[in-house]
Amino acid sequence: MAIIITDECINCGACEPECPNTAIYEGADEWRYSDGTSLEGGVVLPNGKEVDANEVQEPISDEVYYISPDKCTECVGFHEEPQCAAVCPVDCCVPDDDHVETEEVLLAKQRFMHPE
Repeated sequence: MAIIITDECINCGACEPECPNTAIYEGADEWRYSDGTSLEGGVVLPNGKEVDANEVQEPISDEVYYISPDKCTECVGFHEEPQCAAVCPVDCCVPDDDHVETEEVLLAKQRFMHPE
């Protein structure tokens, strides 16, 4: 499953540079599927959603750091544990029950975004 940042976030920013998928953004910042990935132009995500990887997406949160669930792989394929949760000083990076995915799905998503 993806990780979510709760509203207990203190906006310290420790998590953002740790994300290998560039899935973490500061509150109110726009994001793109192409940020930190190999995705470019029109793509079909592993979940079947068609997107333009370069198109600006609306912020998911206006107040605290947030994680794009379509880009979060819980660091599968990179690390043994989610790095955002490992560095969070207030333990607000937690599993997102609304985005449950198996390890195989997370690994496929990681390989899709980073095929090299």
